[in-house]
Amino acid sequence: MSTVHNPNVPIFMRHADRQFEGGAGVHDISLTVPAGTIFGLIGPSGCGKTTTVRLLTGIYRPDSGEVQVLGRPPHRFSQRYRKQIGYVPQQFALYKLLSVRENLQFAASLQGMNLFGRQRRLNEMLDFVELRDARNRLADHLSGGMQRRLMLACALIHEPQILFADEPTAGIDPVLREKIWDGFRHSRDEGRSIFVTTQYVGEAAYCDLVGVMGMGEMIAVDTPANLRRRALGGDILRIVVPGEQIFSATTALRRHQELRRLRYSHDEPGVIYVTVDDAGAALPHALDVLRAVDNLQIRSAQPHVPPFDEVFVRLMTQQEAVHA
Repeated sequence: MSTVHNPNVPIFMRHADRQFEGGAGVHDISLTVPAGTIFGLIGPSGCGKTTTVRLLTGIYRPDSGEVQVLGRPPHRFSQRYRKQIGYVPQQFALYKLLSVRENLQFAASLQGMNLFGRQRRLNEMLDFVELRDARNRLADHLSGGMQRRLMLACALIHEPQILFADEPTAGIDPVLREKIWDGFRHSRDEGRSIFVTTQYVGEAAYCDLVGVMGMGEMIAVDTPANLRRRALGGDILRIVVPGEQIFSATTALRRHQELRRLRYSHDEPGVIYVTVDDAGAALPHALDVLRAVDNLQIRSAQPHVPPFDEVFVRLMTQQEAVHA
């Protein structure tokens, strides 16, 4: 029998398994999400992201291991605890023959919201997802992106303590995606927890913690900055010199142990990438080394933050090598 975990840790999994026919499912998933955290779950299609969310929302029960939300197994939640959860599923799950406003009214009534405060909150949600002009349109007549925005509004209408959102920004234009992430950060700053899966790997950089999944397993859980270091072997410096001086620059850098891990490409003449343990500490030293080279021109030198897509690809490649 599962013991009651610390309710101040809103999301907790320990060695959780859920198996399906053919070997699909998730295996040995462990993670802890502190209160007031945006947790992003990324991974290729079919890796187990949705299964993980369904375990955390009580739709699935684990075959083994522990899954607890707000200190309790979610499949045993009472109505009082369910009211503290918001959930945006991957597929549209509202009433197509109700209007946008009617769907929001229905969601609010299910959560027991009183009529006095309901209208104010409803208008706030319509503005947040930019559906005020479409408030009287049937849900069946909305585009796919608008339907996802409506589901997000319905999940947030009662201001839940935890939001589980399975690809909430899929099919939504970049400007509105940024607005939605602003809303997530605002909720986080008010002490709420957000658990998001996303097909846009770059959105991982918006999260406080990121879980990377592959083949039903949790490859890594860490901050975006630490995942970059893990994938790339450290921090990266990007140094630019004239193309004809790159040999002199790299020769000087390689004389120093902490600056030897470097690479350059013919596709970027004069650009040198140096992998270091700490970019803040290594950059002044690298500049001193290069300034000691006669007539060397340093066009720029700064820490380099590669896009999270590159980080994700490297982490997945590392995982594939482990399973090879």
